[in-house]
Amino acid sequence: MTIGAQGDAQQPRDPDAPVFDGPPLSLEEELAAARAEPEPGPSIDIINESLADGLNRCPKCGSTDVRLRGSTAMLMCLFCRHQWEEARVEEEFGLGEGIHDLKGTVVATGAEAISADAEDVITLKCGGCGADVIVDTDHALNARCHWCRHTLNINERTPNGAVPDAVLPFKLTHVEAVEKIREFASKRRLFAHPRFKKEFVPENVLGVYLPYLVIDARADAAYVGTGEVQTRRWTEKQGDNSVTYYAADVYRVNRSVDFTVDDLTIEGAAGRAEFDGSETNNIINTILPFDTKNAVKWNSSYLVGFTSEKRDRDVGDMKPVLEDQLLSIGRSQVHASLAQFDRGVRWEQEQVNVAGSRWVSMYLPVWLYSYYQEDTKMLHYIAVNARTGETMGSVPVSQWRLIAAAMTVGTFLEGIAGYILVASA
Repeated sequence: MTIGAQGDAQQPRDPDAPVFDGPPLSLEEELAAARAEPEPGPSIDIINESLADGLNRCPKCGSTDVRLRGSTAMLMCLFCRHQWEEARVEEEFGLGEGIHDLKGTVVATGAEAISADAEDVITLKCGGCGADVIVDTDHALNARCHWCRHTLNINERTPNGAVPDAVLPFKLTHVEAVEKIREFASKRRLFAHPRFKKEFVPENVLGVYLPYLVIDARADAAYVGTGEVQTRRWTEKQGDNSVTYYAADVYRVNRSVDFTVDDLTIEGAAGRAEFDGSETNNIINTILPFDTKNAVKWNSSYLVGFTSEKRDRDVGDMKPVLEDQLLSIGRSQVHASLAQFDRGVRWEQEQVNVAGSRWVSMYLPVWLYSYYQEDTKMLHYIAVNARTGETMGSVPVSQWRLIAAAMTVGTFLEGIAGYILVASA
């Protein structure tokens, strides 16, 4: 992230003065200005030419029996044992360049709007033996024929947006993920429910690709508020209590900043975006970030052996989320210029203008373990970032162990207090 020049005008604040210069705007005009969309920019046509017939084939022998080799994050043909890796989209399509020159909204092929009338369940004709195979695209974007093991691909049969532009392959193996989860749980074993440890099943640690939109953006943000500089502080006695007072100069504070953002990730599935406590949102967000610079061109062979979720939010739906995150980034960038306001600054108005943005749809890998706690009817999750190994989750707690620990601490504190009283006597 880079930052341009920022203004820091400050002067004593007139409470009757308008916050922004110029004629005052109505609430409707302010909202319209904040949400105004820039002109659309050129689209990025990210197409993997090797998938022209809808199938993922080995470039050496043409076989479709291809798997991801977790230890190397490379694809391997199970027929001729050839190994290869798809090209990184960062270099292939110049996604790391030109952020300072972005104008309008640039949308890659896989991030285009999803057709509203698309059906989730489709029937595919196996190209190997002719069998009909059902694929639920709401939960997975690839399948294998249960007769001949031929890989089925839906690139040409799904609506725009269902197939992503890029995929970040799994790096941690299943064994490594299980060890990460064991390590995470062992640190909490003191209060963990005994059944959780006893019923842990490594086979239930599943790999899943979650949909994200990865965004480059160029923006400018403005903030107006009041800041206080303390001039005097004193304490007065009021009965048995002491009350502290302070005096401060109040200033009108303006700040503005120009900045760019590279590879900001936002959830592409509505279920991951709602923070209602019923989903894994908080857990998934705590294992960010992913090394998205290493994402490669889409090839559904990377998904074989893993589950996946389909993106169901369009770029238009996510622009308010982007603006909120950019406002937060802007606030953090101007924070260093506010040190003189020792009583703090309260922002009263803030506005962001997105001059240009670039959107790419990407699958990111997660190892996920779930456990249902019967006595509390709660579903617990432990998630592992399949690239960095970062692990976070919730572990079912034994109530009687918590009570026993609380009683032990209470008894210890009472003993210490008694010792102090005896010593002082």
